[in-house]
Amino acid sequence: MDSKRCAGTVAAAAAAVIAAAGPAGAEPAAMATYGTSTSVGVHNAYEKSKYAYFADALDSGASLVEVDVWTNGLGSSWRVSHSNPLGSNSNCVGAGSAAELRTEVRNQDFAGCLADLRAWHDAHPGHRPILVKVEMKDGFNAKGGRGPAEFDALVRQKLGDAVYGPGDLTAGHATPDEAVRAGGWPARADLAGRFLFELIPGTVEEHNPLDRLWTDVEYATHLKDLAARGELGRSTAFPAVHGAAPGDPRDRYADPALRPWFVVFDGDAATYLDGTIDTAWYDTRHYLLIMTDAHKVPPALDPTHPTEAEALARVRELAAAHASFATADWYPLPSVLSTVVRRGTAWAGGPPGPGRYDAARW
Repeated sequence: MDSKRCAGTVAAAAAAVIAAAGPAGAEPAAMATYGTSTSVGVHNAYEKSKYAYFADALDSGASLVEVDVWTNGLGSSWRVSHSNPLGSNSNCVGAGSAAELRTEVRNQDFAGCLADLRAWHDAHPGHRPILVKVEMKDGFNAKGGRGPAEFDALVRQKLGDAVYGPGDLTAGHATPDEAVRAGGWPARADLAGRFLFELIPGTVEEHNPLDRLWTDVEYATHLKDLAARGELGRSTAFPAVHGAAPGDPRDRYADPALRPWFVVFDGDAATYLDGTIDTAWYDTRHYLLIMTDAHKVPPALDPTHPTEAEALARVRELAAAHASFATADWYPLPSVLSTVVRRGTAWAGGPPGPGRYDAARW
């Protein structure tokens, strides 16, 4: 069967599953690992046009929230903004406690967003695992004191052991690749109350001809060096291979020693589903696959306000195509954001039980 017919078969199988699944019901979280489930995320969850406060994004049930960070320009902090490199424009308030999550001044920087994560975490013990996707808009700035080591120190200072990092995943193994291919990711229940961090190169960085050291390479090198010193436990983030591409996208890295440090892949959903990429490759190796702009997969959906049925159908279609996360701007649909379904071939053959996990807990 050619690749385009395979893609059509996956979509048809997903549609059949939707019809067969019936009413959504809770399923024991212990039956899913972080690598065998598909959940939903919000693009640029720090924007005030989507959520008045960052805590609202965390309350939404989304399993992934995205934050844009600037390190260069004329500013001195880890600024959070979509397009302003000089100052923060965010819904983060730098809360010192849960009582302050919606009372303090917004437009705080990344440290403020991390403080909000901590305050919310303390108020919601055992919360679902949340992946914080950080787009480094213009890359790290190690000379300015905002490099990978400083990133780790800031995240650890604010969140401590609430972070599940590469050191946790790799324990007993040489690299993250070896770890996930040997045993996969932990059960979702075992990640309750934890945050994971993903790092991707930013749009400015990727279009800057003078920037020859992108976030993915810089942080992967940082991880390799930490491991060589026996200090991988200090790390906090998983660098992602950014951009959908056929084959093993890690082949783009000239240094083969860096490739095993990537187990997270992030790219355009429509490209992953266009019939040119074997997305099962990611699933069988237990890699996390983040599919962005879920609404753009043909037939395109409204980018913000699809119907709940349309959005759920799209999430399940991407789950059948082996996505770990489907992301979009569907912030008006908390019932969709809290959805967690089985990933991959389990859907292709029909659901073995209720179609959704209790994402409010897991």
